[in-house]
Amino acid sequence: MLSAGCAIGVGNVWKFPWLTGQNGGGIFVLSYLCFLILLGLPVMTMEFSVGRAAQKSPVCMYQQIEPPGSKWHWHGYAALIGNVVLMMFYSVVAGWMLYYLVSSVSGTLASLDAKAVGGFFGAMLSSAPTVTFYTVITVIGAFIILSFPLRTGLETVSKWMMGLLFVLMVFLALHSLFLDGAREGLIFYLLPDFSKFTSATVVAAMNQAFFTLSLGIAAMEIFGSYMSDDHTLAGESIRICALDTFVALMAGTIIFPACFSYGVAPDNGPSLLFVTLPQVFVNMAGGRFWGTLFFLFMIFASMSTVLAVFENILAVCMDTFGWSRKKAVLINGVLLMLLSLPCVFGYNIWSDFHPILGKDVLDSEDFLVSNLLLPIGSLVYLLFCVTKWGWGFDKYLAEANKGAGIKLSPKLKPYFQWVLPILIVIILLQGLL
Repeated sequence: MLSAGCAIGVGNVWKFPWLTGQNGGGIFVLSYLCFLILLGLPVMTMEFSVGRAAQKSPVCMYQQIEPPGSKWHWHGYAALIGNVVLMMFYSVVAGWMLYYLVSSVSGTLASLDAKAVGGFFGAMLSSAPTVTFYTVITVIGAFIILSFPLRTGLETVSKWMMGLLFVLMVFLALHSLFLDGAREGLIFYLLPDFSKFTSATVVAAMNQAFFTLSLGIAAMEIFGSYMSDDHTLAGESIRICALDTFVALMAGTIIFPACFSYGVAPDNGPSLLFVTLPQVFVNMAGGRFWGTLFFLFMIFASMSTVLAVFENILAVCMDTFGWSRKKAVLINGVLLMLLSLPCVFGYNIWSDFHPILGKDVLDSEDFLVSNLLLPIGSLVYLLFCVTKWGWGFDKYLAEANKGAGIKLSPKLKPYFQWVLPILIVIILLQGLL
């Protein structure tokens, strides 16, 4: 459940729908599912394998099982940086969702007309104190939960949140399916239109496959170190991918029928949830109730990943630097509150600051994670597990196949050694052009 909580989050319920809307609907969904199977599943088994074999966090893991004198453990430090950069904007987006939930519960959103709802998101972003407050609340709340031992803190909260998340999703998806424009929305969402297939679709789909599973930055490796030998890692990975895909597909099932029912453009990008969907709730019967349920669903989804990635950061600090959990919570809590501020200020007092390729702060941080750290990190794990200069394919396969369940075949070795690295490099370079 912890691994599923790390995989399931904003990537499923915020990023997947707007990427689908911007990249042709059904053809993006088909491409994404292909990359999830061809790239995501194999790399996930590799992260789990090295974690379970070493029972340690990234830096110490590499140092324990890497060949003597090699420098694979440098990637462990890069993975820590990747988790931190991810949380620098992820916690801010989670704060936006908390603000919208509060606004929906209080009736503020329901009292606005459609035009005013459109400006509500911009007004929130332009208010640095408002966004800072909700971001800080998100970070503090997460680290309070994580200050308790793993099983009494993170595991308990994750189980409750995941259970409520699935119930809310099914409830909201069923509601959307009975809207007047549900058929048109589902056709756009699930029926591939190959005329809309482009190289941008391929890059977006691959990056989303890595992003949604948090691959390449040791997020899965950490939770692999908590796993027993009872089940094979292919089976564990398939179960997590299935849950992750279910949440993403349900999010789309909630959103796209509603968009087509109320005349909302599905290609509005990152603002799809915060600008367009509140307009849907304003115009529908019982909008305040449905809006509250929807943003509660978003909070559960986003906090599951916030908690899991924060736990990754704590585990690295405790394992690598010998800190106690309380000390790691205190230092990282303060640090991440401060590091989140550039993203907060990127839409107000630093709105003219575009650090990477003309992108604003959030998009620049997302670019670093999605286009660089995740695919490069996944390539490192892949090469470490399948080449003689790393851990080696035989040791990886033996670890992955421990326990009961689906086992990987040795016949996959050529695919893992040659095809996968070439695929990742080609698409990585394409995403940088």
